[in-house]
Amino acid sequence: MPVRHGSDGGRLRATALVCLAATVAGSVFGVVGAAFRWCLQAAEGVRADLVEWALRLPGPGWLIPIAAAAICATIAALLVRWEPQAVGSGIPHVEAVFLGEARPPRISVLPARFVGGVLAIGAGLVLGREGPTVHMGAAVGAEAARRARMHDRDARSVEVALAGAGLAVAFNAPIAGVLFTLEEVTKSLRLRIVLPTVLAATAAIVVSRLLLGNHPDFEVGRVAAPELAWLPLFVVFGVLTGVLGAGYNVVVLWLGDHVAALPKIPAPLKATAIGAVIGAALCVAPLTVGDGDALTQMILDGHQFVLWTAVGLLAARFFSGPLSYSAAVPGGLFAPLLALGALWGFVFTGGFAAVWPDDTTFLAIPMAIVGMTAFFGASVRAPLTGIAIVIEMTATTSVAIPAVAATVSALLTARALGSVPIYDSLRKRMPAEQDPNQRGGNDRE
Repeated sequence: MPVRHGSDGGRLRATALVCLAATVAGSVFGVVGAAFRWCLQAAEGVRADLVEWALRLPGPGWLIPIAAAAICATIAALLVRWEPQAVGSGIPHVEAVFLGEARPPRISVLPARFVGGVLAIGAGLVLGREGPTVHMGAAVGAEAARRARMHDRDARSVEVALAGAGLAVAFNAPIAGVLFTLEEVTKSLRLRIVLPTVLAATAAIVVSRLLLGNHPDFEVGRVAAPELAWLPLFVVFGVLTGVLGAGYNVVVLWLGDHVAALPKIPAPLKATAIGAVIGAALCVAPLTVGDGDALTQMILDGHQFVLWTAVGLLAARFFSGPLSYSAAVPGGLFAPLLALGALWGFVFTGGFAAVWPDDTTFLAIPMAIVGMTAFFGASVRAPLTGIAIVIEMTATTSVAIPAVAATVSALLTARALGSVPIYDSLRKRMPAEQDPNQRGGNDRE
């Protein structure tokens, strides 16, 4: 029988059970999340080798990467047809479950998202690993709650705790994982949410680091803190980023709606066509596709792109990301957003250098890091999570003050433009899936 909450003792036992379940499930998910990241890294290596080999072949060898990407996208879409909850990011579904608007994720979400995510992201679609990882974590949490026969409210606590653990493992960022659950999913700071989330994220990240090693996602050299005199420039940058982030959300939603509305074309065939486009881009301009981590690392290493080349990459990725998401295969938005933000920071610095009389090359890397946080804040509207993710991924705190200034400016600008947070918009587009066993699921009050 589910533990009743009618007494102090009952509440204490329920909280202890939630914390225990979150810790155990977090440890189990650490293995799953680490395996997923390892498979993605292996898939990226296979993809690069395949493209290099195909382009050396005589004749139309370029057709091979196109066919490979199309096939991978098709299989990923077929997995979504088998398990419809595996579509897209998964984060909107996690939020909908917490609000009582959808059924908890089934355990079959785990294999569908694992295999589908490796195929879609590994094929080069501009998608992030965090969406599948967060949703797989929530599925593991939901299964743990079912096996423990928990009350609905306690079950939701375990689910969102494991969702935070999923983000922690996805970016090797435990603090950001906790903040994500509190700031984005639940929008609450209650002990019964905070405690299991901290325990789940800690357990998952310990296991993940034991398997994959403990190092930040991006290798960044020492970055000197910009002088405070440059702070107004970061504020201006944040305002422009807010405009850009609001526009990006519009493109994501517009393409998703219009691709979904195409008549008489099965979803797997739409994914096939989008996969073929991405495969062609892999042959011609590989930096315009993929999750963007390699591009971000290049910028953070100080790679000097020609300004117009960077502008072209920015424009291409501004549309390749939404196009990939419209394929309705397993994959998220976070990682491409961070890459776009870093690229936008580089472009902004290059444009400013063209009109400023003094040398401003020292601003390139700080502006790229700040661009990652500001673009995330403008699109997702979770500024603390964005700042924490970037700090943990880069192991850099020297640009924290400019990051806060730019992120707040971007967020306020996007809000002033009437832009809705991207996951709120995506959640509202989900088909109604009310769980009859959940009553009054809104815990945000």
